[in-house]
Amino acid sequence: MRLPAVVLALLVITVTPAHAEPRVVGGVVVEDVDEAPWMVALTTSSGYQFCGGALVGPDLVATAAHCVYSRTPSSITVVGGRLDLRTDGGSSSVVTQYQIADGYSTPSRGKDIALLTLARPMPYRVLPVAATTGVYDARKVGVVYGWGRQEESNTDKSPLLHKASIPVMADEQCSAAYARYDAGAMFCAGYPEGGVDSCIDDSGGPFVVDGRLAGIVSWGIGCARPNTPGVYTRVTTYLS
Repeated sequence: MRLPAVVLALLVITVTPAHAEPRVVGGVVVEDVDEAPWMVALTTSSGYQFCGGALVGPDLVATAAHCVYSRTPSSITVVGGRLDLRTDGGSSSVVTQYQIADGYSTPSRGKDIALLTLARPMPYRVLPVAATTGVYDARKVGVVYGWGRQEESNTDKSPLLHKASIPVMADEQCSAAYARYDAGAMFCAGYPEGGVDSCIDDSGGPFVVDGRLAGIVSWGIGCARPNTPGVYTRVTTYLS
């Protein structure tokens, strides 16, 4: 069900998560905070970054459901306006509550989207939500952002925000790669030869097409492997 005004068919919960492999490889460093002022990091109270997200309202963050599933809201800190997570610039706020799409269970079954409500608004430009399904046309190029690994096998992730440009794949290609692919709930993006992809700890980060939020980093097999594209939440199914 699609609801208006950046509202989900939602349920506030805090239960045990199902395990999922979160999924920037082949990207470049974002040099200017004004390029992505809406980009935020989800961290623990001690500052450990575990997911990304995007401001869709001054006090609302869109991210992946599996990023927050089972966490208490007050244990999540959202950091904005900070490209380098080693610094203390920008703004931060704890989460007062989160909402996930009704019926979510695991990323591979879809509905992998959540809205976080912040204790205090952030003073940054928000990212508008895509208004049409044309953003998912095959070969449409989107940009994914995150602080995750640059290689699947490299456990050291970068404290610097990275981005990568990746084309949307046709639904038939996605279905061939993943038996559980659901075109109503997700889409995939990548190159047949691999090499460029979102990766571990990029989960929840935005996939931006034509300056609008089209997807959320959700799941996949490994990072940047041939014929195994990254899978993203189809945001227009849940937000408008």
